[in-house]
Amino acid sequence: MNDPHSEHKSRITPLRRALYNFEGAQVALALRDLVAPDAQCHICHPFGTIEGPQALYDTLYAPLCAALPDLEFRDAIVMAGPDDHGHHWVGCSGHIMGTFSAPWLDIPATGHVIHMRYHEFYRFKEGRVVEVQAIWDIPELMMQAGAWPMVPPLGREMCVPCPAPQNGHVPRPWDAEHAEASKRHITEMLDHMIKFPSQGGPEVMEMPRFWHPKMNWYGPAGIGTARGISGFRKWHQTPFLNAMPDRGQFNDQITFHFFGDGDFAAVTGWPNMIQTITGDGWLGIAPAGQTISLRSLDFWRLEEGLIRENWVLVDLLDIYRQVGIDVLARMRALTAAGG
Repeated sequence: MNDPHSEHKSRITPLRRALYNFEGAQVALALRDLVAPDAQCHICHPFGTIEGPQALYDTLYAPLCAALPDLEFRDAIVMAGPDDHGHHWVGCSGHIMGTFSAPWLDIPATGHVIHMRYHEFYRFKEGRVVEVQAIWDIPELMMQAGAWPMVPPLGREMCVPCPAPQNGHVPRPWDAEHAEASKRHITEMLDHMIKFPSQGGPEVMEMPRFWHPKMNWYGPAGIGTARGISGFRKWHQTPFLNAMPDRGQFNDQITFHFFGDGDFAAVTGWPNMIQTITGDGWLGIAPAGQTISLRSLDFWRLEEGLIRENWVLVDLLDIYRQVGIDVLARMRALTAAGG
């Protein structure tokens, strides 16, 4: 059986090991071996698109290592599979950890251990990575430094856990039937989610059909974590949809990349949502009818046929940028006042 997805996991393993035992020269070497010279690397704000492995190392990894000399990347999920466009992906999620010894992006150092979640997706072609889509949860680090200048989250802020059964490193071989079933469950769930509010009340989403009663929804810093369907609705979904009830109405303008692997499914897209801020606004953004795009990179874990855990990262700094708010500039003003 042809199993390119297990092979892609093997190909990415040297980079993941180098990132865990972070040593600059080894990381740079692993990137050069894996990432094509003209690869387009789409990274969360303020980094933008970076081309090729050397620029990726110089722009992203080297400055972070200078700030966290004992830096390590701890993968909690590593999965792979094909999307509906014939592209092959590997998705990685986990936490960056280390001692915050020097400023990074002007976020003031704390001298303490920090954690910063990442969702990273790598598209393979002929054995090389030709595209990267990645979000690092920079607001999470700003909050730990006492330097978050925007509104407080409604959900609970925490160091988000790895999958409860400790099975995020999905074993080989890739099982097409299992992967397709996991992906189909997620896409059907999302098809029902976008029925609300345009096609009826919350019941049209049929959430108990798809979600475990003890589900955990791990949102990005700035939104926070919620537990159970009621917690998800209270702390994220209701304010989100009150502000942007036209969600799901612009899907013809965006591209989704869904894939499955075992009990896991994932989606990436740059962007993968377009919505209009109305109602009473969202995350402190005034409801001036602004249409924004969202980069939301997600992982789901199914248990007994229901979604038990959902890890979500949204590029919040880019959302603020689109409406004219420079969060990093506000942070610099805040920390200057505090100094």
